[in-house]
Amino acid sequence: MAADSETHTTDLDSILGRYAHDPNALLQVLREVQELRGYIPSSSISYLSLKLGIPRARIEGVAGFYSFMHLRQNGEYRVLFSDNITDRMLGSQALMEKMCQQLWLQPGKVSEDGLVSINTTSCTGMCDQGPAMLVNGRAITCLTHQRVQEIGSLIRNRTPLADWPGDFFSVEDNIRRSGPLLDNTGAPGDVLRAALALGAESTVEAIKNSGLRGRGGAGFPTGLKWDACRNAPGAARHVVCNADEGEPGTFKDRVLLTRKADRVFEGMTLCALATGAQHGFLYLRGEYRYLLEPLQAILQRRRDINLLGKNILGQSGFDFDIAIHLGAGAYICGEESALIESLEGKRGVPRSRPPFPVTHGYLQQPTAVDNVETFCSAALAIQIGAENYRAIGTAKSSGSKLISVSGDCPRPGIYEYPFGVSVREVLQDCGAVNTRAVQISGPSGMCIAESEFDRKLGFEDLPTAGAFMVFDDSRDLFEVARNFVHFFAHESCGFCTPCRVGTSMLKQTMDKIAAGHGTRHDLNEIEKLDKVLQTSSHCGLGRTACNPVLHTLKRFRPAYENRLKSLDFEPAFDLDGALARARQMTGRDDAGAHLKTEGA
Repeated sequence: MAADSETHTTDLDSILGRYAHDPNALLQVLREVQELRGYIPSSSISYLSLKLGIPRARIEGVAGFYSFMHLRQNGEYRVLFSDNITDRMLGSQALMEKMCQQLWLQPGKVSEDGLVSINTTSCTGMCDQGPAMLVNGRAITCLTHQRVQEIGSLIRNRTPLADWPGDFFSVEDNIRRSGPLLDNTGAPGDVLRAALALGAESTVEAIKNSGLRGRGGAGFPTGLKWDACRNAPGAARHVVCNADEGEPGTFKDRVLLTRKADRVFEGMTLCALATGAQHGFLYLRGEYRYLLEPLQAILQRRRDINLLGKNILGQSGFDFDIAIHLGAGAYICGEESALIESLEGKRGVPRSRPPFPVTHGYLQQPTAVDNVETFCSAALAIQIGAENYRAIGTAKSSGSKLISVSGDCPRPGIYEYPFGVSVREVLQDCGAVNTRAVQISGPSGMCIAESEFDRKLGFEDLPTAGAFMVFDDSRDLFEVARNFVHFFAHESCGFCTPCRVGTSMLKQTMDKIAAGHGTRHDLNEIEKLDKVLQTSSHCGLGRTACNPVLHTLKRFRPAYENRLKSLDFEPAFDLDGALARARQMTGRDDAGAHLKTEGA
């Protein structure tokens, strides 16, 4: 026992050494402890508290915030089925039930022998090849009843994941239509050489002149952000790539990091040159754990050829390097200030703004935060020239956009278009027929009906972070909205009362309607709740939580009204049913022991 404890301490010291005993790396330290032990033991927390000089309560608070972290044993095999609406449409619920029956356990529980736990997770970023699951953080796609049965047998036999069939872990890129971004074949370093010839200030001006806007959904002009970071007071600056694409229906960053990782890192280094930053982070979502080692290998290769590190390309003082920070299952960390909190080893709670990250970001120092596609696009703009880049797309939306297409279509995957493409053209290209609705930009975006399919993707009309979810005329749009509402309630960080309580109330109301107890009063209450969330939520999650309901109510109201039991208010709580236990205890079940109902 003492030898085991000594070995564990040695392992912890090794992990701490890799992160230079930096308290800001707490989340990464905890992740490695869990990968080593399967969970985070109490003894490990005590040791980390001592060595990092931070309170035990803070460590437990951080670990408890992230859904992929476990403070107690959660099974040798931890199975998480993706619960995104597209996975449900492909039969994920039946597959999970099958595995639970095969392994004799309930969802959310650990088997009595401690072998396995089975539960759901919001979205794995594999919407183009679902149903999908994670097993100990490893993604498995294209699930079928036969594959689920095989996985159950492997678990029952305690077969190590390393010995599972390799094709189980195959993830396809599914690029269906490419354009200037995906077709680009520039060599590593070409963009940096062009930028060095321009100079830092002219590089910022070139990005401004290109008209490039952030590809994460908000669309803030990239050049203005870099300029603000460059001119912010302070000596130290940072570049952060947001690869935490947790929005259900979005998987473009996954493909870019697989196919164009060099271009992503080139864009980050370009930003470092433009802003004067010396440190960079790639914040990689936990569901993409399988990309960690390949990305680290690419970073090392860039260091070996002097594209990262000291005096890049021989330019004295051009020092910049990138570290990868892996998330742990928190959608809210896609919000840039919550992401920065997570980078600092904290719970991913969004900060109050202002100040903004460009002046007070990582460690309260100037920080430029952009997403994967934005950095790729910035590199392309410098490579082909600002004017050539601006000629792609529309007047207010320059360049091209990657669209993650999923749902009811025979060809889901990645499609690249110049901004200004119509929804109808995308539907034609992916082979969709009898389409009833399209969800643009994920649950927080907009649901549009067939009469709007000629609208254009772009900041002038339909801005999008990239998700494009297709629903044909067999789908119940109420159930689509209800899935999104459950997603928001699950992913609320709980920091502010309006969002914490409001998303829960919204979920309960949608469940009440689904159970057949809803009334018009409930629909009116949803609209009132939206006003509260819009005006008082701390961040965008709460402010957009009602969008799926409001948009589908506006365009597909019969999907709701057909479920309503009456026009009058009806409480969701069944008081007579709640008294059943009391009747059992008293031995009475006659009419007098029941509450009288109307018409009785």
